Amino acid sequence: MSRKHTPDDPELAHRLSRRGMLGVAAGTTAAALVGSVAATAPAAAAEPAPAARGKGRGRPVLPPGRLGIQLYSLRDRVSTAGFATVFRELERYGYDEIEFAGYTQGSAGPITLAQLKKLAHDHGLNPIGSHVGYYDNGNPNAYTFAQNLTKVLDDAEALGLKHIGTASGPFRYGSTVDGWKRAAEDFNTYGEAARARGMKFYQHNHAEEFSFATDKPSVRLYDVLLAETDPDHVFLEMDIYWAYSAQFRFGKQVDGTPRPFDPLDYVLKRPHRYPLFHVKDGVRDDSTRDGYRMSDVGDGDIDYKRFLSKVTARTHHGRRYHHWQAEHDNPAESYAFARKSSAHLHSLRERCGD
Repeated sequence: MSRKHTPDDPELAHRLSRRGMLGVAAGTTAAALVGSVAATAPAAAAEPAPAARGKGRGRPVLPPGRLGIQLYSLRDRVSTAGFATVFRELERYGYDEIEFAGYTQGSAGPITLAQLKKLAHDHGLNPIGSHVGYYDNGNPNAYTFAQNLTKVLDDAEALGLKHIGTASGPFRYGSTVDGWKRAAEDFNTYGEAARARGMKFYQHNHAEEFSFATDKPSVRLYDVLLAETDPDHVFLEMDIYWAYSAQFRFGKQVDGTPRPFDPLDYVLKRPHRYPLFHVKDGVRDDSTRDGYRMSDVGDGDIDYKRFLSKVTARTHHGRRYHHWQAEHDNPAESYAFARKSSAHLHSLRERCGD
């Protein structure tokens, strides 16, 4: 048996494990969607939908039909009001796509995958992807890629997903080069199985993926992941906030040798490996560990107009290939975050010739 390892940083371990918070449907049979969920309208429903779409000069930076949201940002609403109410609000705010972080809705009642798929379709929301755990120590029946790959892919296929991935870091076998090569082998296996079902397997980064190997402190672990995974089977979802946080935290090697990098360069060198992005903003604060304080999209200092414009212009099909999911790990008010983020991203426009 292979040795299993959890990250040494307890904060990282907590963050990587938080993706399971909504849980996953234990069974996809008989449960009916609670009809009373939509009876209570949320407070945000009284406010008008964003009016920023279509204003300004030039074409929109955000490709039409490609604005999504990671439902982890709305976990408080999903677990109390249910998917029906949340999807109705997202439709009003102008969202096109959703990315799952679990398939259950807490106290709102049980729901089957077939009902969930129909509900998304009824509100004009395309389920584009889902986050599932990479592995779980000591539980052979855990709902993760390592422990239950067939079930994970069955459920993704039932929802009609084109992408199925994990937000867990590749730290299963440690933080050495060989450890990450072993994790890359796992990802290649999941990617090949996903491709056989017509899906793309992807990994979502946090900051720590850009740290350096413990046995070879001049080697950036993210570079190992890119080099050792099959580009036809393993794809990436760049979380822009955590990538820029990593730029702040890991711009130097352990010995102080400068090793600056630009997250955008990773994407521009291999745009087809990045079908998905998390659009997450932050206010720059060099006094914090991460270099930023997370904020609603549009309230921070990350230049999304430049990032989106460069990525979508990189290839001829760029505007039709990439998907952009707004996210905030802990928004002060989740509906307000979703509404403001949509308005901001729809307002970004570029002049002809830019």
